[in-house]
Amino acid sequence: MTDPQTSTTSLTASDGHVLDAYQAVPAMPIRGAIVVAQEVFGVNRHIQAVARQYAAAGYLAIAPALFDRAQRGTDIAYSDAARGSALMRSLSTDEALLDLAAAIAAAPEHVPVGIVGYCWGGRLSYLAACSLPLKAAVSYYGGGIGAVSQRTPACPMMFHYGDRDSHIPLSEIDVVRERYPKGVYHLYPAGHGFNCSERPSYDQASADLAFSRSVEFFSLHLC
Repeated sequence: MTDPQTSTTSLTASDGHVLDAYQAVPAMPIRGAIVVAQEVFGVNRHIQAVARQYAAAGYLAIAPALFDRAQRGTDIAYSDAARGSALMRSLSTDEALLDLAAAIAAAPEHVPVGIVGYCWGGRLSYLAACSLPLKAAVSYYGGGIGAVSQRTPACPMMFHYGDRDSHIPLSEIDVVRERYPKGVYHLYPAGHGFNCSERPSYDQASADLAFSRSVEFFSLHLC
């Protein structure tokens, strides 16, 4: 199999902000485009690997550097989550959504676009699904969705949670389920960050199953 072609490109948000984005282009004909929304650690090796993973499945993948508004070239160690959280708090949700909208607009014309996000990006994926032109959305362990779940996604949405996640109580997942019963929900025997092979909480079986479910979900709705 031919490896995806990767590059760093520039995006311009509607407010004029210019940000970087990591892009992975499939060697095969494009099935659709996937925006990859980062965690609080930046567009690091894990997020880049996710983009390549989706490109290998046939999707143009674009991971916008959402921290560029505060600090460019951010790649934060997993042991320094406090720094990433501080950067996240320095940005408004509206600013992050403008940058995600720029990534959506970067897809070729007439190519359907979905989004997948992790942790902070998982919450942003939910909000993007409520207000941006997306065909499908997937959230991995998105914290704080319960607090914004009075908003309703305008596209189909899938959720991946770990039942051992110390950051997201099962009661919050119940709130999201109750307010958005149309969502597709999956619970795994894993903790927070189970998709990332560079974290102690990585669970390969759960990560592989969640990815296969996500690809199937996107193949159903990005058409």
